[in-house]
Parts: sequence; C-alpha cells; structure tokens
Amino acid sequence: MGDAPDIELFVKASLDAESVGNCPFCQRLFMILWLKKAEFRLTTVDMRRAPEVLKALAPGSQPPFLIFNGEVKTDTNKIEEFLEEKLAPPQYPKLCCTYKESNLAGEDIFRKFSAYIKNPSPGLNNMLEKQFLTTLVKLNMYLETPLPYELELNPNANESSRLYLDGNAFTLADCNLLPKLNIVQVVCREYRSFEIPAQLKFLRRYLDNAYKQEEFRQSCPQDEEILQAYSSVAKYLIR
Repeated sequence: MGDAPDIELFVKASLDAESVGNCPFCQRLFMILWLKKAEFRLTTVDMRRAPEVLKALAPGSQPPFLIFNGEVKTDTNKIEEFLEEKLAPPQYPKLCCTYKESNLAGEDIFRKFSAYIKNPSPGLNNMLEKQFLTTLVKLNMYLETPLPYELELNPNANESSRLYLDGNAFTLADCNLLPKLNIVQVVCREYRSFEIPAQLKFLRRYLDNAYKQEEFRQSCPQDEEILQAYSSVAKYLIR
C-alpha cells in the first residue's frame, strides 16, 4: 500500500459561510469521498467572498473542485471518473454500477422538476406536474423491477427487495441522483405542497433507506439552504 493521497475538496458554502451549501454536484463528490473511506479535507467556499487563492486555482469556476496531490480538477464528471480510478480496490471500495441502466435511472427528473417549480402560471401547473410525476413513476418502476442478480437468486421474484439503485450498497449512481431527489422533495413541499405519492412505494422506500445512511444524510444541506437557493426562481402559484 502506498502513502495516502493528499485530497482537498472545495464545496459551496452555506449562507452562514460555515456549513455545506445547496449544490447537488458538491454533495455528490462529498458522498463519493466519504464512501471511499478516503482521508480528505473539506473546504467550504463562500462565493460572495471567494479568496484570491481559489480564483487562481479555478478561475471562473464554481465549486466543486478538487486538489489531488497538488493537481486541480474542476469537472464533476471527470472528478468522479478520476476518483474511481485512483481510489481503487483493494485499498478503496469500488463504487461504479454493475448494471449500466442504474446510471440512467431518474436522469430526467431534475429537468422536469425545474420546469414544474419555475412555472408561475396556474393554467400550466397540472400539465407540468403530470410530466414531472411521470418521471417519478418511471424511477419507481426501475426500483420495483428485480435486477438480474436478484432473479438469479430467486427466478420467481416479481418485485425487487434491493435497498438502492444498483443493489444493497451505494454506488456512483446514488451519489448522483440522491442529492437531486433531496432538493426535489424540499422544494416541491414548500412551493407546491407536493409529496411523493404513497403509491410510489419503491421510490419512497429508496429514499427512506438512503436517509438512514450517514454518508447521504450528513452531507445534505439544511432545508433552509435549499429553499433560499430556490427563492429567486421557484414560483408560488397565485390562484
């Protein structure tokens, strides 16, 4: 085993400039490093008073960015790939998915959510809510459907019992999707009084399981941070 790499992750700061702010990409990388059980420093960046050193490190960039043994990385997807390659077994757990479909599950939710929540017109609300709900139903169906490994164990299984997208352990797919789903829940509850329907029991089970894991729960920004971040774009409907 070689020496542990020197890793520093820079994430968006909260409004009080002390804790983690609202940024699903920052949370995604935070979760990955935590799940890798890597030693790293977490530095919050107040973008209203970004230090000169950060402007020099990643000019024009928004957090997250990473310094790995002195090398600066600024693209979230490339950072994810880089960490999966550099922090590899046997010293660090593998986080990539077994099934490529897991990486695509829920991929359209955030886009439909944005259209739904930013709409100021009551006349369009039902249509946009239906389109958004369709993406949640699609994710629920993926979580309900047994994966091949489950069918190998039980060929007669007609619904999945797995905890997460790709199995019973967090993967990169969960690190990507869960921070977005947390934002969706918080913002929809405030601006649309919308809760994920009880009929979507596999999606609700997935979220319940996720919130039990400290790597997700403890990396979430406070609800107030999320609502403040959306206060200028989310629209209350005036009926």
